[in-house]
Amino acid sequence: MKKMYRVVCAAILTALLCNFVNATPSTQIWIPSTDIQGFGVLHLGWDSYIKTESVGYGLYEGTVTNGGVTVGILPFKKVGMEIGVDYRDISAVHQYPVYLNAKLGIPEDAFFKYQPAIAFGGYDFGTKKDYSNYNVMYGLLAKNIWKLGRISAGYYSGNDKLLLDDKGEKDNSGLLVSWDRTISELTDKLWLAIDYQGAKNGYGALSFGAAYYICPDASFIIGYDIYNNDNYKPTVTVQVDMNLPAIQTWFKK
Repeated sequence: MKKMYRVVCAAILTALLCNFVNATPSTQIWIPSTDIQGFGVLHLGWDSYIKTESVGYGLYEGTVTNGGVTVGILPFKKVGMEIGVDYRDISAVHQYPVYLNAKLGIPEDAFFKYQPAIAFGGYDFGTKKDYSNYNVMYGLLAKNIWKLGRISAGYYSGNDKLLLDDKGEKDNSGLLVSWDRTISELTDKLWLAIDYQGAKNGYGALSFGAAYYICPDASFIIGYDIYNNDNYKPTVTVQVDMNLPAIQTWFKK
């Protein structure tokens, strides 16, 4: 009876997700993507990063959790913009946990054939000067190449007082590169990605993973992050993403 109860509850949850969400995430595994949330669509995301190696003496760095809300704010087809807020915590410390983000983007082929997708944005705008205001700014280009998938490339720069290498020197900028693809030969529900963020600051990492779509509108990601700075141990990341229907449709009969 208990087993049947769990099965029924899982089925109900899946049905609710599929009926009340309406888009895909606007990141890769670790780095930003050129994707933009649709006008009025509220994106809900919950990410966790769990250390897989000890720092010594059986001690582990704290687990990072990040919950966020992002919303598309432009009603145009050829130019989009999203803004968002995140609540991030490390080991239940809750010190200055609020971060803001924004992105302006143009989708592929918006103005001419073969035009790449373009995005400019920023994230991790914290509330405490030289403590949480990482202020990462970036630009990206992306293009789907036949059946090979989508290739993205760009550059980022952040607060040089906080983005430091393993020697404590400024290391606040670097490359952004990624590949992602829906594995439609098997199923449209499976998506793979690998991305890289340059430099040996806390953001620099090689990440790879897979997403599975519970339905066309809701997904979860399991990935692995290997940091460029050896002082940061690798993490397993688990991410859940869903979107509420566009706000402007909430009150329509």
